[in-house]
Amino acid sequence: MSTEDRNKWNQRYAEDSYRKTNPVDLLRDWLPNIPVGKALDVASGAGRNAIYLAQAGFQVDAIDISHVGLQQTAQKAAAKRLEVNCIEHDLDEPYAFARNYDLIVVLWYVKLELIRQLCDCLVPGGFLICEEHLYCEQEVIGPGNPNFRVAPGALREAVSSLNLLLYEESITAIAEGGQVASARVVAQKA
Repeated sequence: MSTEDRNKWNQRYAEDSYRKTNPVDLLRDWLPNIPVGKALDVASGAGRNAIYLAQAGFQVDAIDISHVGLQQTAQKAAAKRLEVNCIEHDLDEPYAFARNYDLIVVLWYVKLELIRQLCDCLVPGGFLICEEHLYCEQEVIGPGNPNFRVAPGALREAVSSLNLLLYEESITAIAEGGQVASARVVAQKA
């Protein structure tokens, strides 16, 4: 991402336009099946998923381009007496991720080559939970730019080195109104 993108996300978090505090449903639904260990929250934003992971006992690394989002994550963690290791980094640039994660979470950040790379950062038996906006012809909520959506089947291909536990592509109604098209995967390293 560019400086323009960093500024855009910093402004969004500073304006408090992302007020969701609950974890993404896919993470909430699957976390009871995953042993506690070291977790990575990719494109963590203001930290709703990172905080949830830390509350569940995980040692959490949260990486994002926005220092404002990461500051909010750190403040929320401190208020709850939790620890989250916040890493400011532009994910369009190379990064030397640790290769010892028990769980990696990538939610609504589309970069398939990064997802492929992250599959190698899991320990044997480690889990990847990923949900992305899916490209479709219908009117749905989310980014209008197809570069920020995955093509049908693309996410499955990106995690092909892992054992699939769940793979779904769907269009569903959401409580806030409208529909969302998503590709969802839960996979485990052999």
